[in-house]
Amino acid sequence: MSYSIAEAARRSGLSIDTLRYYERIKLLDPPARDTAGRRAYSDEDLGWLAFLTKLRTTGMPIKSMREYASLRRHGVASAGRRKALLVDQRRSVAERIAELQGCLDVLDYKIDNYAQIERKAFGVEPDMEGISA
Repeated sequence: MSYSIAEAARRSGLSIDTLRYYERIKLLDPPARDTAGRRAYSDEDLGWLAFLTKLRTTGMPIKSMREYASLRRHGVASAGRRKALLVDQRRSVAERIAELQGCLDVLDYKIDNYAQIERKAFGVEPDMEGISA
């Protein structure tokens, strides 16, 4: 299957400009071209873009993403270094999750505290709709 740049942008959730930027900075290999010379993205390209999007969501710097993309082109020989990059990023994500969990715990404590205040002061059960742990 092949996709135009507009369709690849829609399917990936990235803008056309971002696709071109990723190609320019060598995060994305230049896609094949159709008979009219337009970019033709493959399912493999879309899979790679989905992975790159996950890396960005984790907060991985573009510099590290570029290193990973470059290593990917070297195949199995670079597996160890690619794994190390992902292990480092995973550690960073786990630290952020722990920090956010601490923030969530504080918010839950404060919400519970205000619920108790409302019960004591007004004899009402607070509206807890939309709050889940």
